[in-house]
Amino acid sequence: MTDEAIPRRYLQVQQRLQEMLDGGEYQPGDKVPSERDLAVTLGVSRMTVRRAVDALVELGLLERDSTAGTRVSTPRVRRLLNHAHLHSITQMVAATGGRAGGRLLEFQLGAAAGRVAEKLRLPVGSPVVVIRRLRLVDDLPFCLETSYLSARRVPGLAAQDLVDGSSLYQLLADRYGIAAAVGESVISVSSATGPEAQALGLQPQQAVLLYRSVVLDTAGEPFEYLKSVNHPGLVEFNIGEGRPVPHAGG
Repeated sequence: MTDEAIPRRYLQVQQRLQEMLDGGEYQPGDKVPSERDLAVTLGVSRMTVRRAVDALVELGLLERDSTAGTRVSTPRVRRLLNHAHLHSITQMVAATGGRAGGRLLEFQLGAAAGRVAEKLRLPVGSPVVVIRRLRLVDDLPFCLETSYLSARRVPGLAAQDLVDGSSLYQLLADRYGIAAAVGESVISVSSATGPEAQALGLQPQQAVLLYRSVVLDTAGEPFEYLKSVNHPGLVEFNIGEGRPVPHAGG
């Protein structure tokens, strides 16, 4: 085998293991087969399996225990879609014991296209603030979010307000008096684009959890349209029965 073939084989094994995890064959907390057994099953060397497993541990999909072996990681972020008080991701990460963080990737003033205008109940072409952020838990990227805000609702909002990972919803409440309430939300399974996969540490076309929401204020007026691409191994959505589904962004 050539030197160039070795990295390709390790990536193939990593992708096969990720497919096993994505396919529901193993649930969070389940112990996965030993490196020796995986090497036999997949027809590769233990060194190749170890390198693939190391990569999945680094991505947060697997975790090693010195006594119990390697297990499927439990989700680091539980996005509560029915909670009356925990509205923002920053709050939810803190509530489940994680350390929230974020990177501002884009902040610009744009024009509302058809879908965005419809969701925000604006005329097409109306000014909107576009905010794109990579959200982190314990320094691991777990979702890529794009928010569209009606510009007339947030005069003076600037990129500097969000560069330190501050909660957008807390800022909206404190500065603009916009209190988030329930909204219309949809969760589906999608495939990560190249940039999305790179940002989240996934393989291109790997399955992701796509969350889209129109966020309303307490007066029932929409102020944000949110698209959130979530890491399937680090995020789970918790939806209660028989109750309205609020947003889970900010």
